[in-house]
Amino acid sequence: MDNNTTQAYDPSTDKKVTDSSKLMLMYFIIFSVTMMFGGLISAYLVSSIGQYWVHLTPPTALWISNALIITSSATLFASLKAMKEGNINRSKIFLIATLTLGIGFALSQYSGWNSLAQIGSGWGTETNDEGLAAYSWNRINELIESEAVYGEDFDVRINGTPILFNSEIGEFYAPNDPLMVRAITSDVIHRTNSSASYIWALILIHLFHLALGITYIGVNLARVVTGKINPKDTVRLKVLSIFWHFLGGLWLVLFFLLFIK
Repeated sequence: MDNNTTQAYDPSTDKKVTDSSKLMLMYFIIFSVTMMFGGLISAYLVSSIGQYWVHLTPPTALWISNALIITSSATLFASLKAMKEGNINRSKIFLIATLTLGIGFALSQYSGWNSLAQIGSGWGTETNDEGLAAYSWNRINELIESEAVYGEDFDVRINGTPILFNSEIGEFYAPNDPLMVRAITSDVIHRTNSSASYIWALILIHLFHLALGITYIGVNLARVVTGKINPKDTVRLKVLSIFWHFLGGLWLVLFFLLFIK
């Protein structure tokens, strides 16, 4: 009688299987967030057709954000490469640099949004005609009353074309009314940024993922220090890289949508 027993295969102990599962989970998360972002952006673009929209000149702090997030992706790529090559100290240095740049990105985001809020732009809430609180983005009344200069700091567009503004009397005019004969200010105020709720959702999702990303960098830095991430086990650093590069891409898309388009 053969007393030899065959040990049952346990996939949870197979490193290739567990590594693949971690990567697949991250790809699934990215796919889900992409679909959500895509849906919100599509809804915003469709609903904003034929509506007045405030176009802002991005503050310097948000341009700095772009540079920081791109640089942080480069340092994280270098960290993963160094770890795969067996250079743990070099990998750690680049990961610390990534965390520092990530925190700098968050601070520049705060500074940028705060500077926009000072002139009445950015997100907020206001009371609609029914007396209910409504989400708002770039509140036109506050922009007009602020020190922001029309044509430099902001303008109002319809279907991509800037409308005219007489700063002396505070009145808006249609793009095809160069003599400024018929004011359309009331119409502009009531129909400006009617799709603001979509922008709210996009920005809040971005900020939520930014907080997760910075936390995740810190967690993985601790794993590198304790040796849980090492040259023979780099999958968690790779998963972090995928998420952080994706986060940077989302911000650049959002920046283009809000300030360039």
